[in-house]
Amino acid sequence: MPDIRVKICGVTRPQDLGAVAAAGGVYVGFNFFPKSPRYVSPETARVLSFEAPEGVAKVGLTVNASEAELDGIVESVPLDMLQLHGSESPDRIAEIRARYGLPVMKALGVASEEDLPALAEFSQVADQLLVDAKPPKGADLPGGNGLAFDWRLIAGRRWAVPWMLAGGLTPANVREAVHLTGANQVDVSSGVESAPGVKDPARIAAFVAAARE
Repeated sequence: MPDIRVKICGVTRPQDLGAVAAAGGVYVGFNFFPKSPRYVSPETARVLSFEAPEGVAKVGLTVNASEAELDGIVESVPLDMLQLHGSESPDRIAEIRARYGLPVMKALGVASEEDLPALAEFSQVADQLLVDAKPPKGADLPGGNGLAFDWRLIAGRRWAVPWMLAGGLTPANVREAVHLTGANQVDVSSGVESAPGVKDPARIAAFVAAARE
């Protein structure tokens, strides 16, 4: 079985954590972006973090968060990684890594070849990359929109750090996405939900199984 590492992002309930672990997922994401239907407060995420099974990495997703906001999150929640999903610059990535001593995953949107140079640039400062679909103009959310991009754009490409594929992945298409891109890490949020913000354990299990086929 291929060693495909799966991240389930936007968990909001204790049972979500159990479903991720039972399926074999290795990352869970707590979404601290208030506009998201998957938003959790630092206080809720702290409670959830202590429910996370051993071996499941806890990732905190933020969007252009201030230092005060990040301080509150990091002080409250025992995270293993920060995921920056806004317009943070390379210098800002370096500042955050230095301030909190946590690995940083930088999310970058892709819609065309013009978006690819940024991946190489940020691979010099981030610990991991999240290669996501670029949100449509005017979208409220920088990710989690259920949209995919043309995976052929990154077929066979590699960067200086580990990377994770995201954007519109579902149990029905993740196998093809892995095959086309060569990704060994994948991220899903809306693709395993029965309603916005409500994770479905059967879909989580199906997604992980399909990713590893």
